[in-house]
Amino acid sequence: MLSSLITTDLWHYAAMAAVVFGAAVAQGVGGVGFAMFAAPVAAMFFPQLAPGPLLTLGGFISLLTALRERAAIDWPAVSYALAGRAVGTLIAIYAMARFAPQALGVLFACMILAAVALSVAGLKFSATPGRVSGAGVASGIMGTMTSVGAPPIAIVLQHAAPPRLRATLGMVLFLGSIFSLAMLALAKRYTGYHAGLALSLAPFLLAGFAVSSRLRTMLPPRAVRGVLLVACAMGAVGVLVKSFWVH
Repeated sequence: MLSSLITTDLWHYAAMAAVVFGAAVAQGVGGVGFAMFAAPVAAMFFPQLAPGPLLTLGGFISLLTALRERAAIDWPAVSYALAGRAVGTLIAIYAMARFAPQALGVLFACMILAAVALSVAGLKFSATPGRVSGAGVASGIMGTMTSVGAPPIAIVLQHAAPPRLRATLGMVLFLGSIFSLAMLALAKRYTGYHAGLALSLAPFLLAGFAVSSRLRTMLPPRAVRGVLLVACAMGAVGVLVKSFWVH
């Protein structure tokens, strides 16, 4: 079965596995980072991974992240973000059918880079219901089109305690990925091949998550926030790379 899923040689598959492992470590430590790390590499070398397989794997590790610190989940924030994400996903599906999706991807990537720059400069974003919902809309659009949906919500929640940040963001990304994958499947952009490829890479995802469980307690809150902002910037750059490299 595995050989039918892999269209290139074993080294190519091993490289994909290494990317998934490293991205899982980043996700487990900071609460974000899986698609942000993997999407740029996938855009350049493994286009079969995006968006479906990365959304599948990213949703699964997001669930693991949320369950590991489930007592810290901010459920009101989850509900606001998911309401926005549902709207954003529908917008993304429409845009993918009618327009060139890379234009929206570039726009949102630039907005994320601007938000990261403002955060580094000291500007704080309070997590009001309106801002969390708006971030959910942006997350739905970016996540469905590029598999990188964490940055908008991560920026809004960046000043939360690390366990709350990781658990809340994980639950939003998990539930949001289910809706995104369902819409992609209806649009015939997510097939059994994509699901099988994700399943074949799942052991490397679990290995990376296990490593992250040891590392996450070693980082103080300030360091976690730094990792988060770097990951958000990488995700935005990844979207830009994907847009200009592929198109």
